[in-house]
Amino acid sequence: MKQPTNTSIPFIKFIPGIAWFFVVLIVICLPKSEIPVTSDWLDKIFFDKWVHLGMFAILAYLFMDPVGKHSFSTPKKKSILLLLFLSTAGWGLATECIQLGIPGRSFDWWDWAADSVGAFVAYTACRMRYLFTG
Repeated sequence: MKQPTNTSIPFIKFIPGIAWFFVVLIVICLPKSEIPVTSDWLDKIFFDKWVHLGMFAILAYLFMDPVGKHSFSTPKKKSILLLLFLSTAGWGLATECIQLGIPGRSFDWWDWAADSVGAFVAYTACRMRYLFTG
């Protein structure tokens, strides 16, 4: 008798991603007065954009990694990873909209671009790690 295949990923595998989601939410909801001022040289290297990229790369990776490690077929992994990339980029857009209602914060297209690039970095890393290994 053939054993049924488990097609779901245990919830516990997503707890790091969920926790990081809330870290991102808290950080983007801070009023400008609560954000440390950066020095001139950090501004010259667009430190803020690197922070956005890093936060969203981590967020996307924490959700993508359990999918990549699971025994899904390659086409299913590809579609789920793409959906997670798009969802993370969408969350980046939502965070920019949320900031419209926070004192001293504003919507910034470049921040959203950095969020999306971060999600794409995680997407690319997971595709390379889990779909092109052999």
